[in-house]
Amino acid sequence: MSRTQARATDRGQTLPIYIWTTGILLFVAFGFFAFAQAASARNGAQSAADAAALAAAQASREEMLDGLATAIGGEEDWLDWLTTDLLEQTGAQTAAERLASENEASVTGFGPAEVNGYPGFQVEIETNYTVGDSIIPGTESMRARAQATAVLEPRCEFDMDADPRDVIELDCDGETVEIDPQDFQLEDLPDASALFSVYLAE
Repeated sequence: MSRTQARATDRGQTLPIYIWTTGILLFVAFGFFAFAQAASARNGAQSAADAAALAAAQASREEMLDGLATAIGGEEDWLDWLTTDLLEQTGAQTAAERLASENEASVTGFGPAEVNGYPGFQVEIETNYTVGDSIIPGTESMRARAQATAVLEPRCEFDMDADPRDVIELDCDGETVEIDPQDFQLEDLPDASALFSVYLAE
């Protein structure tokens, strides 16, 4: 066999291997792309769930501040509003749904939760978008799901035996807040974030 014929034979044997190898590499590349699509959808879903849960807890915190302001100077023990025992839920779900919508998701589950003795809200969401077309069958209609729980925790300490009709001194993480029920003005109250912390449960 001449040298020219040998080179032609080698090229003939190499071409199928090259095509086969290229096909495998392309398949692997598309596979990685599909997993990247799925991971991106999961991350988006988790971000939406986190935002929705935090929105629910923050809305409840604002409602508790309104309840506290109304109760001070009234007949009821307004100090109860500082313990989260009177957790408000009226606008919590609406706030969660609004934030989920802003993150291209829908709330599929919502309810109260408790973490380490503190109240909060658990939110489950599903993305409005799908993972997208890929080499994995079914991803074009697959939506990502996630859940998150946000907690409200009181930040202020006070004398539990104090008379709610007297001046009450609150220690809110080192910041002193004095409230006089007999001479109360709405501006006497600090921001809701100074009274209650809101955070995502681990």
